[in-house]
Amino acid sequence: MAPGVHRCMYCGDSLGTDIDHFEPLSRNPHRAFEWINHLLACSYCNSNKKRDQYPCDSYGDPLLIDPTREDPYDHIRLVFTTGKYIPRSPKGVATIEVFGLSRVSLERGRASAFIRNKSMLRDFNEQLNQGNSSAVEEVQNSMFEQPFVDVFFAMLQQTEAPGASIVFGGDVVEALKAWKNLSIQRG
Repeated sequence: MAPGVHRCMYCGDSLGTDIDHFEPLSRNPHRAFEWINHLLACSYCNSNKKRDQYPCDSYGDPLLIDPTREDPYDHIRLVFTTGKYIPRSPKGVATIEVFGLSRVSLERGRASAFIRNKSMLRDFNEQLNQGNSSAVEEVQNSMFEQPFVDVFFAMLQQTEAPGASIVFGGDVVEALKAWKNLSIQRG
């Protein structure tokens, strides 16, 4: 339902304690029991931010990024060093606004997660090079259990981007490539 262990699908920070009807029941009550319409959310994002908001464009198409059908990175870009999301489309604008993804606490958390991820990736690569498979697995599991796992996925996506070694450091890019190769090998 969400990346990591029970994290909010929207902010990625807090533990998911609520089930959000992505398309609100007030708009479409027929989706009440449709599994794909149920997303894990924290109470803050669900009750204080989104509530029944579901903005649509002039054609009636939803403006929120649907994480069950779309890649969020098509609509938002993460500035790693600041933790800020920059919209890349009208859906990105609406999603950032509705879920309050530009909250200072979230931006700080994502920026800190970037630093943690770089450190953990260096450790991952060192353990991989030493052939310590149990330590490699420990690091991999920890990567997915931390808050803001979306930062790690954004880093994976940007591994081949021009300037990645400047932003991440050459050793971290090497670790990201090793992570991808290991994932491919494991299928």
